[in-house]
Amino acid sequence: MEASAAPGPARRALEAAALCCRFLAILFMIVMTVCIVGQVIGRNVFNVGMPWADELSRVSGIAIVFLAVPLLALRGQHVAVDMVPMLLKPGARRIVLVAVELMVVGFSGFMLFALQSFLVRAGKFATPAMGLPNWFVYAPAVVGFLLLALVTMLRLVVLVRGERSVVAELPAL
Repeated sequence: MEASAAPGPARRALEAAALCCRFLAILFMIVMTVCIVGQVIGRNVFNVGMPWADELSRVSGIAIVFLAVPLLALRGQHVAVDMVPMLLKPGARRIVLVAVELMVVGFSGFMLFALQSFLVRAGKFATPAMGLPNWFVYAPAVVGFLLLALVTMLRLVVLVRGERSVVAELPAL
């Protein structure tokens, strides 16, 4: 069965958002690398400590992880254990895959709720060395989980419709 046009625009929009996140993750990787190298040189050559560089590299590490997740999920490049679904008949495989995607949506929703609850309190505070607001530190996690939920919903639509996979990794049923 051919994929309908419905997932097309949604997939393209999610792909564009995920590619923007990947670009930001690359920038954070550069920032983290510069901070770490700068710390090593500062300590070993100039005998200077830079606590802000340590903090910024940690923030960058958090951002890299959460900003990369949506694109990996959209392209089916995230870690997945699919041995059991691949051994099942197509009907049972579809049920298991739908259940897995529903769990990912549920987990994403839970994390978004938890982050919102946490940031209501913690968002009023700042990081110790740089004074970055906590909402900035955790914004990549919010964006990552929001996009992950949307990507997973797209994957669910494809699975439920029984279409040929327009989303990577979803096996043809």
